[in-house]
Amino acid sequence: MSAQQTNKTPDVVVRGGSDSFKQQIAADKHRLIADEPVNAGGDDGGPDPYHYLLASLGVCTSMTVGLYARRHQLPLENITISLWHSRIHASDCEECETREGMLDRIDLEIELTGSLNDAQHAKLMELAAKCPVHRTLTSEINIRLRQASKASAS
Repeated sequence: MSAQQTNKTPDVVVRGGSDSFKQQIAADKHRLIADEPVNAGGDDGGPDPYHYLLASLGVCTSMTVGLYARRHQLPLENITISLWHSRIHASDCEECETREGMLDRIDLEIELTGSLNDAQHAKLMELAAKCPVHRTLTSEINIRLRQASKASAS
């Protein structure tokens, strides 16, 4: 049964006009803005969609590492996640299954501070790749696109 058929409240609602790239985002009680940079035709009124994607992965990675460290009382002090998005030729990626054309690459760099020993540091680095958003982005994703019903299109 689809969300449309169950009258489930959406997790996120995005609204925008046809006059600009600026978008209003409602995520539960939180309000955000997305836009494109000026050099892409926007007003730079907020992060662009790829910056939100990178932020989502970075936040989830940091939260996952921090949660594990708290639960196991590890001497972790700070977590810094730096991320970059690029498009690369598949032939330049030795570890990728795709062999032709272009693909998206996300580089994620983690800095952990605190008096961690080598085993603790290695465990936290291992867990970083297991955050839910990382798993979502590296698994098959099924996106179902449909027309909104007249009643819910207000």
